[in-house]
Amino acid sequence: MGKDRQMNALEGYKILDFSTLLPGPYATMVLGDLGAEVLKVSSKDRFDLVVNWPPKVKGTEVTGAQAWLGRNKKTIFLDLKKPAAVEAVKRLVMDYDIVVEQFRPGVMDRLGIGYEALKAVNPRVIYCAITGYGQTGGFSKRAGHDINYLARSGVAYAAGRKLGGPGLYNFQIADVAGGSMGAVASILAALLYREKTGEGQSIDISMQDCVIPFNSMDGASFFAGGPEPARENGLLNGGQIYDFYETSDGGYMSVGSLEPKFFAALCDGLGKPEWRDGKLLRTEEGIREVKNTFREIFRTRSREAWTEIFGKLDACVEPVMSLGEVSRDPHLKSRGMWPEVKVPSAGKETVSVTQMGNPLHLSKCPPRYDHAGYPEGYHTEEVLSALGYSPEEIREMI
Repeated sequence: MGKDRQMNALEGYKILDFSTLLPGPYATMVLGDLGAEVLKVSSKDRFDLVVNWPPKVKGTEVTGAQAWLGRNKKTIFLDLKKPAAVEAVKRLVMDYDIVVEQFRPGVMDRLGIGYEALKAVNPRVIYCAITGYGQTGGFSKRAGHDINYLARSGVAYAAGRKLGGPGLYNFQIADVAGGSMGAVASILAALLYREKTGEGQSIDISMQDCVIPFNSMDGASFFAGGPEPARENGLLNGGQIYDFYETSDGGYMSVGSLEPKFFAALCDGLGKPEWRDGKLLRTEEGIREVKNTFREIFRTRSREAWTEIFGKLDACVEPVMSLGEVSRDPHLKSRGMWPEVKVPSAGKETVSVTQMGNPLHLSKCPPRYDHAGYPEGYHTEEVLSALGYSPEEIREMI
């Protein structure tokens, strides 16, 4: 290692990634950013919604999603229904530390490359299976997406408005915050366990399981005898002042002024200093009066005007910003959250794309952004020929 070269946290660890869509690919991207060597195994004939999510990066053959989720990875094609491809996987796994897959329970076993089969080849392998409902239980083989896991977790039931029903978000809570980060944490824990014992293990990640704790304080209170969470009846879901407030120009401000000192600053900013002591918040009638009044006051000025006012106050009040606005935020730029990453498959042209960065900030071994994602299957010949396969054998396997 060169004297000036930064060592990465997971340098030397190798991941074989069979996952598709978002949960697994995001997890392995995070681990790849931290230095792991990731090889993505895809099917040439299986359509992946996320990989094909438009648009393509200008001047390349990869979409923005593929360039992002494929960051720091290599990618090959294999037809796992063919015995030769299964044998290639077993050859590969002899030199790999971690396997990540996202099929329904039993699929990898039927293909001959489930945990027991790969463990027989490499007893130290860490095998992480990400599914909607887990490897066991009555729902284990049921299909699902992010919205379904949230619906069956209790989280969606208490979100949204009484009159409008549950609220939709344009991001995948169960997929990323649940499945992806649950997989990352479990894999790192399994690596530590292996360092101590020399033993690999299997990991069962259920995205439904992962979002159960997202019921957080309301959930803990319910199981201690408190009320069942419901829309707009709690401290954090619109039942009190913690909420979004429309401004005169159709924008919104977020109000998180929970603690007394923040509520006092909120009252100052809204021109209601007589409410600073918070006494009105002790009754439901008082809460309604305060909230309705705040709604009226917020509608008297633009979002920009309120942003300027609360920018000078310590009140936990911030504007609801678009992604375009967030991408220009000097604070996030200073945090390195918008790296420019080279797209290596663009040929002789130098093409880079702005990406969402890795949120893990480590002082000694920060994330790396070596390259954006390649087109699927790009490294097939390189990887399989290194295992001793001929061009004819490779064509047969894919």
